[in-house]
Amino acid sequence: MASGSEVNLIKKASEVLLEEGIKAKVISMPSFELFEAQDEAYRSSVLDESAKYRFAVEAGASMGWYKYIAGKGDVLAIDRYGASAPGNEVLSAYGFTVEEVVKRVKALIK
Repeated sequence: MASGSEVNLIKKASEVLLEEGIKAKVISMPSFELFEAQDEAYRSSVLDESAKYRFAVEAGASMGWYKYIAGKGDVLAIDRYGASAPGNEVLSAYGFTVEEVVKRVKALIK
């Protein structure tokens, strides 16, 4: 699960995982508020209750995502301040790469 530019990252990571025989559903959640305003049937169809694991990616604070991983997963986020460099360097340093997402998903499902 992700929002904004992170959706492209998880999409690319899901393609690598699929090449390795691991199916991953990509969920774009641009707004928690709009998602919560949907009926239960829709929310359940997006957040498949039979999913064993959930992984969220947020190039910002993790706050809010834990509700949707429901103890079955992990969140890759930035819950600190202080890094300063070109955007791609900071994101890479914090693990916002296809390789790191794939690694963390594999560790989660192990």
